[in-house]
Amino acid sequence: MTFEQQYTAQPDDIDELGHVNNAVWVRWIQDLAVAHWHAVAPAEHRDAFVWVVTRHEIDYRGNVGVGEHVTGATWVPEPPRGARFDRHFRFTGGDGRVRVEGVTTWAMIDRATGRLVRIRADVAAPFLDGTKELPL
Repeated sequence: MTFEQQYTAQPDDIDELGHVNNAVWVRWIQDLAVAHWHAVAPAEHRDAFVWVVTRHEIDYRGNVGVGEHVTGATWVPEPPRGARFDRHFRFTGGDGRVRVEGVTTWAMIDRATGRLVRIRADVAAPFLDGTKELPL
């Protein structure tokens, strides 16, 4: 399941080169993933678990200036591996050109214990397209 959200570059998002700063892209990547979690996960999962990023792989393909809009899209193409899964993302400008894309690896933490926990099939299912077999 692909989730999308719109972003508009604000003056504070712009670096000395006149385009969105890399740190802002990382914030948008995280905001997009968290919004997807809140939009899809049931309340009992949101209350029980929290996610942390363990790895970012980002390709910068174009610039975005102040006032420009991009559409962020994110999806989880493969079932989780233990406590981790890869989330793909892409930010596309109004002209259809990709500005930023990549993959982040996320790990699930049990809120009560603060420890990594294996991602159960029922937690992963709402994020997958239904064509991948889930581990038990």
